[in-house]
Amino acid sequence: MRYVITGTAGFIGFHLALSYLKEGAEVVGIDSFTPYYPVVLKQRRHEILKEYPGFTEEKLDLCDIKSLERCFQSYSPDTLCHLAAQPGIRYSMKDPFSYQKSNLEGFVNLLEMARKFSIKRFVYASSSSVYGNVKEVPYKETQNVDTPISLYAATKRANEILAYTYQHLYSIQTIGLRFFTVYGPWGRPDMAIWKFTDALKTGKEIEVFNHGNNFRDFTYIDDIVSGIRAALSQDNLSLYEIFNLGNHQSENVMKLLELLENATQCKAKIRMIPLQPGDMVTTFADIENARQKLGYVPKTSLAKGIESFVSWYRENEELVRKVREIGCMG
Repeated sequence: MRYVITGTAGFIGFHLALSYLKEGAEVVGIDSFTPYYPVVLKQRRHEILKEYPGFTEEKLDLCDIKSLERCFQSYSPDTLCHLAAQPGIRYSMKDPFSYQKSNLEGFVNLLEMARKFSIKRFVYASSSSVYGNVKEVPYKETQNVDTPISLYAATKRANEILAYTYQHLYSIQTIGLRFFTVYGPWGRPDMAIWKFTDALKTGKEIEVFNHGNNFRDFTYIDDIVSGIRAALSQDNLSLYEIFNLGNHQSENVMKLLELLENATQCKAKIRMIPLQPGDMVTTFADIENARQKLGYVPKTSLAKGIESFVSWYRENEELVRKVREIGCMG
């Protein structure tokens, strides 16, 4: 079986590709290695994937339509999993044009590849950020999400609308997955779990947004991968589907910090700051739709997931040091 996955040098794409490669499948991994966070981390992920004979790297920009056409002509996939994107809520206010290109132009280009090369199923990453200021929790896929509060969220909502349009016009099955705060080994260094761990280990101050009153539905990477794989393989799905993939547990960020203190045996130096523009106060996934249609059942508690991440962090001190020295844009 051959899988074409975009964003395989990224956190989620890497883990999805690795799960298939370990089973002997073929994976074509498309990535452009953007420097939003240190490329050394992305390169190391691909080095691991290249250890498997079934992996093929395609280094290209999703906005390069001619290169995309050559790629899809070469591999003729039946299904496509699109996980590449410009991430980050706060950075979208600093550089909106990178989101326009990657998350909008790149997305339309892939939909065009799906149309032109008769791809039967197009699975793509959306985000819990589309829920914006929706007050009623847990969030359900049936709620109105047309009032995003960040540019990043707006691009993800636009993806869902574009996917619906292509499904309607060309009968391409499109399945959007709203991920909720994904974490785990090989994670993103711009996200709280990595940043908090690094600050604890180096004795630096930790900025806690909204004076410690933010809540997140932290979802372990292995659970997310199981949901993506189900979306790629499950029969009897409608032509247009949207699923929440979360842990169905909304945790206070201060609890996260406490768990990290216990796992690292370090005491946090905390500075409370206000809620940041574009940030949501709470994320909380209703996963009943995914449970019924995909058989999705998250299995990893936050405490267990934190232990796994901190263990990986300790085992990769040299890589972590390089990432720290280079720094993130977001």
